[in-house]
Amino acid sequence: MNNNLPKRQAGFTLVEIMIVTAIIALLAVIAIPNFVRARAASQASSCMSNLRQLDSAVSQFALEQHKTTGDAINFPNDLTPYIKMNSGGSLPACPAGGTYDCPAVGTNATCTFSTLTPPHVIW
Repeated sequence: MNNNLPKRQAGFTLVEIMIVTAIIALLAVIAIPNFVRARAASQASSCMSNLRQLDSAVSQFALEQHKTTGDAINFPNDLTPYIKMNSGGSLPACPAGGTYDCPAVGTNATCTFSTLTPPHVIW
């Protein structure tokens, strides 16, 4: 028997490493846009929920203070007794970083990110 043959080194070949890298890259190309889309939809949904809560707080404030449609609101100070505050003691913030505004009774609360897709608006 000829025992002078070189022993094979353990490890992966360059082709095997390139195939694995290509598969991982392909999965990343598929997954990242879906993740970004899902994140944007989740932020919009949470923001719309906050806008509904603000709209409800405006309605309660107007009812208790005998305000009519078009009366100005001192936002957010007038609404603090009518809405649950976050752990910092302030109104809930838009998860996408936008700011809320509600200038008058009878108008929907708005978010500065209402131009995004999906928009942050109450229907």
